[in-house]
Amino acid sequence: MSPSPELLAISAPIIFVAYAVFGMTGFGAAMVAMPMLVQVVPLQVAVPLVVLFDLVTTALVGGKNWSSVAKLELKCLLPSMLIGIAIGVVLLHNVGPRWPLVGFGVFVLGVSVRNLVVDNSTKNVQIPKSWSLPFGMAGGVFSALFGTGGPIYTIYLSRRLSDVNRFRATIAVVILLSGISRAVAFGAAGLYGKDSILELAIVLLPMSLLGLFVGSRARTRFSAIFLKRLVLLLLSVAGLGAIYRGLVATI
Repeated sequence: MSPSPELLAISAPIIFVAYAVFGMTGFGAAMVAMPMLVQVVPLQVAVPLVVLFDLVTTALVGGKNWSSVAKLELKCLLPSMLIGIAIGVVLLHNVGPRWPLVGFGVFVLGVSVRNLVVDNSTKNVQIPKSWSLPFGMAGGVFSALFGTGGPIYTIYLSRRLSDVNRFRATIAVVILLSGISRAVAFGAAGLYGKDSILELAIVLLPMSLLGLFVGSRARTRFSAIFLKRLVLLLLSVAGLGAIYRGLVATI
């Protein structure tokens, strides 16, 4: 069944805003899109849908900077990330809507609060390489279950890589590899074969590309502080909405 005009009218601006944020900040597309999308489509539809947009936009933005990627960090993160993705796909395919939505909303609020109150000077303190195991698994689970593992990978890599260019290139490739792994896993689980996800993705893809273009062009017109507060405000509101929908969802 084709997506309804009402669904397209609601989801199109959500995708545009999410990828405009990504274009401006280099992160946050799924964090912005997912809490709003789950207000109108099931979590099992929203997550695989956003993965497809992430694949295209992340490849466009980050795929060309391979020479700057910290390949050792990729080797450390990838195995545990794949394990986490497998766990998350199983949970996404089998659990009801209530606790994932509530957990997701709490996670979004937690990330927002952390970024508001954390002492940024601690970002210069390098964490051990062994932390790649818990961060990789947690990022994989959240990526597959909620589509938003990026902040977890960002926390780890920002404490491992001090060079901004290496960090940006590496996190882009991590998210790209995560997206490829999730797309394959979702396809194997049969999630792309129902609810017209692929048809919805084809219709909405131009909105993600338009948002990416607009956000990239507008990036230099706003201060970093303004952009950060804008993203955190969107995340807080969306996180509260996800918690509310989870609490009132019918199991």
